[in-house]
Amino acid sequence: MIRERLGKEVLYFDGGMGTLLQEKGLKAGELPEVWNIEHMEEVIEIHRQYFEAGSDIVLTNTFGANALKFRDSSYELSDIVTAAVIHVKEAASLGVHDGREVYAALDVGPTGKLLKPMGDLDFEDAVRAFGEVMRCGEEAGADLIHIETMSDTYEMKAAVLAAKEQTNLPVFATMIFDEKGRLLTGGDVRSAVAMLEGLGVDALGINCGLGPEQMLPIFQEIVSHTSVPVIVKPNAGLPKQKDGAVYYDVDPAEFASVMEKIVEGGAAVAGGCCGTTPAHIRKMIETLGRRSVQHVEAEEETVVSSYGQAVILGKKPLIIGERINPTGKKRLKQALKEHDIDYILKEGITQQEKGAHILDVNVGLPDINESEMMKEVVTELQSVTSLPLQIDTVDAEAMEAAMRIYNGKPMVNSVNGKQESMDAVFPLIKKYGGVAVGLTLDEEGIPSTAEGRIRIAGKIIREAEKYGIKKKDLVIDVLAMTVSSDPEGAKVTLEALKGVRERYGVCTVLGVSNISFGLPSRPVINAHFYTMAMQAGLSAGIVNPSSEEMMRSYYAYCALTDQDPNFEAYIQKFGGTDTAAPKGKKDSELTLQAAIEKGLKEEAKEAATELLLTLAPLEIIDSHLIPALDAVGKGFEKGTVFLPQLLMSADAAKIAFGVLKEHLAASGGSEKKKQKVILATVKGDIHDIGKNIVKVLLENYSFDVRDLGKDVDPELIVQTAVDEDIRLVGLSALMTTTVASMEETIRLLRREKPDCKVMVGGAVLNQEYADMIGADFYGKDAMQSVYYAQNVFREES
Repeated sequence: MIRERLGKEVLYFDGGMGTLLQEKGLKAGELPEVWNIEHMEEVIEIHRQYFEAGSDIVLTNTFGANALKFRDSSYELSDIVTAAVIHVKEAASLGVHDGREVYAALDVGPTGKLLKPMGDLDFEDAVRAFGEVMRCGEEAGADLIHIETMSDTYEMKAAVLAAKEQTNLPVFATMIFDEKGRLLTGGDVRSAVAMLEGLGVDALGINCGLGPEQMLPIFQEIVSHTSVPVIVKPNAGLPKQKDGAVYYDVDPAEFASVMEKIVEGGAAVAGGCCGTTPAHIRKMIETLGRRSVQHVEAEEETVVSSYGQAVILGKKPLIIGERINPTGKKRLKQALKEHDIDYILKEGITQQEKGAHILDVNVGLPDINESEMMKEVVTELQSVTSLPLQIDTVDAEAMEAAMRIYNGKPMVNSVNGKQESMDAVFPLIKKYGGVAVGLTLDEEGIPSTAEGRIRIAGKIIREAEKYGIKKKDLVIDVLAMTVSSDPEGAKVTLEALKGVRERYGVCTVLGVSNISFGLPSRPVINAHFYTMAMQAGLSAGIVNPSSEEMMRSYYAYCALTDQDPNFEAYIQKFGGTDTAAPKGKKDSELTLQAAIEKGLKEEAKEAATELLLTLAPLEIIDSHLIPALDAVGKGFEKGTVFLPQLLMSADAAKIAFGVLKEHLAASGGSEKKKQKVILATVKGDIHDIGKNIVKVLLENYSFDVRDLGKDVDPELIVQTAVDEDIRLVGLSALMTTTVASMEETIRLLRREKPDCKVMVGGAVLNQEYADMIGADFYGKDAMQSVYYAQNVFREES
């Protein structure tokens, strides 16, 4: 079994597949997976070469094999996958691996589509699509599942859940980071690692996109934050051209040299991706030899994450925003009953702006469907904020519903010392990953003594261990009891807080404001108790970030305990540079620009309607709508705004524009003439994520986009450009095997429509490669494509 070897001895993957198939005759636009049936001898021979080079694990030729891609194929998906597994087994049976134990890994790549709410693919549809392939792979005899080249944590989660639910195979998972350590949808290394480790993958890491030298620092960050075995599969550098042929600029010797550094740094599984060959793998194995995995002591951290950022508990006190909880909040209760999601989103955004690090989400009311509401609120909140969320419910069904669709590793509030509670919650933590909040109460109630609460904390920790849940994934709440009914309440809570930290070394959390129920001037009591709790070892307080008293307590405490370097946060908050909205300003007074920047659709609609009372529609577009999009675009380029927020802002702008468009039509006016742009994913490529993002943004900047879809023939693109006199074409490709189709399309455009500019983008491209195939512009992200389109038509005018 591979699980018994994993993490002990270094295991070796194979290398690239697509470029080798091209050498054997794979044509531009031809589906590589079809070769499993039509050219099986060539596929088996490539697998055989990798086993002969020393690979322990060889991937099936199924990277793009999924129900979404093969829906219109003349071959059954099950036949494709079954043949692919059999070919690896056949290659292994040829005896070229010196009798060592080798494995066939089912290769699973991305669907090529963005999941909702960013795209149009439903999360559960993605789970089903992945599950179908994985079931076929296990039935055909695959030894493990390798999910790779994922650029979105949400799609990765769907794939991992499918593997866990539909098979009993080990699961390897690797993602594609850029040189800044970011995923396409904004995730950083820590957030991706936290989610994957929480989901219980057997190994995780990085592949594709970068050469070994560029991958080294990202690998070092991964290995320092996980105890799970780490996989590294770089490209053979960057694609280049010589004498009309494409090659990669890292030869086997250089590849092996850098991979030696990576393996010495703690990698457990090493291999190659695009451009690597049996020669690269052979040289790597000859250089490294058969060796044990170099142990790296990863820091045991309590981490919660969203798609875009990870938050670490225990290093300095954190703030969990309490405002999305109907207890004692009439307006929130009304919003939940009336399905006023925008109000809830504003509460989340406001708390983030006020300094919250995590947002509590509780939607429990007697007369609503808590599961459905929790799913919707969690999904919508994750579209407008990158803060991690605390799923707060006593309903196990609602808890699971939210954990399943949550994009990241959530905090989960709560479990308690009752056996019934632990039996319900711990299986969910084990399956979906999360940090559980353990309340120190059991069948006998809440102990009146600190020692009693500490004892229950120990009980929760021991029970969690039975499920394989480590202490780092538990946070203990020793419960703040109101002092108006129990004068000893605060003292006992503080003693229990300190005792839990000292005895068990776990992080802690408290609902701070509970302490003051029934007393006058509650903020005074709350703030002072908050300071005392932090002094006693509180890791995170569930508080109102809009409370001036609580935030003064927080910033002052951090400053006085040397947890605020150079007093930067304190000075920013109280030194006259606080950029928060003026006191007394109501959410309903958001400007159109602010509503768009925050991604609030209803607010954007209302603000646009209000502006029409005093301004002409075209003036609103030029002076309010476009500047808002520009501001969000600049934030995206700087890395302060992430893709989900960018797309939500685009949606808000689209709704505002719809209001203005209706007014123009009613008044007999007309929009400015729109410039036409063609977008297409090239022949043979079904990955349209990048293209669809560019489309949304171009349309918001008033371009008329002709979206020809994916897997588009060069002739159709050229004919459309000629027939409609198009001046700009955008082409997208994700796979190395389809870049030839992009080059062919550009060649035809140059011949048939020489006045047309061509911009290109995609994970396999770079500036040098774009120049090589004759493109006018390479867009490394969606906003750059927008700016280029503006320049093209500005020059024309």
